[in-house]
Amino acid sequence: MSTLSLVARDLPPPPSGAPAAPEAALVERARRDEPGAFRELFHLHAPRVWRFLRDLLGTAAAADEATQEAFVRAHAALTAGAPVERLAPWLFGIARNVAREHRRADQRTVPMADPVDDDAPSVAPDPESLLSGRQADDALARALDALADDRRAALLLRIDHDLAYDDIAAALAWPLARVKNEIHRARLQLRAALTQHLDPAEHRHGR
Repeated sequence: MSTLSLVARDLPPPPSGAPAAPEAALVERARRDEPGAFRELFHLHAPRVWRFLRDLLGTAAAADEATQEAFVRAHAALTAGAPVERLAPWLFGIARNVAREHRRADQRTVPMADPVDDDAPSVAPDPESLLSGRQADDALARALDALADDRRAALLLRIDHDLAYDDIAAALAWPLARVKNEIHRARLQLRAALTQHLDPAEHRHGR
């Protein structure tokens, strides 16, 4: 298969009309390298994978390159017979590995200092709420970037991509207990980081 040339963020919506082929059938066709099958899987999943990689790597250009690499690896693995139980977590796992390699090469990771008080009252809105608030976008981006790579990946898969905990465990090859702990700690760190950016009057009004 030639390298996929589409840029995931610029993909048009899937064509209307005929119903989409069931994903399991597409995966089997892609395994056999049938024309168009893997490109259809790319069309279905690349925008989410690209968004995940942009949030991990910080720029659209880096996400473009990493998305292409992730799907090239996915195609090679499928046609080589790699077992795939659930496609989305499997793709996110490949994307995570690609992002880790890019971050390691860039040497850009600056983890946030980790002691946080598990018993402290939550005075900031949930991260899910802040993701949709435009005025908090810059502060949120900085807070997310300060999280350790693995912790940020787990949180994004949960709150931005709505993956179940067991799917996140499959994507990151973690025990389920670690997934829950990392997401819990990530939420606490975000709250601690974002509290200083929120207006105290807004806190009082939102209570």
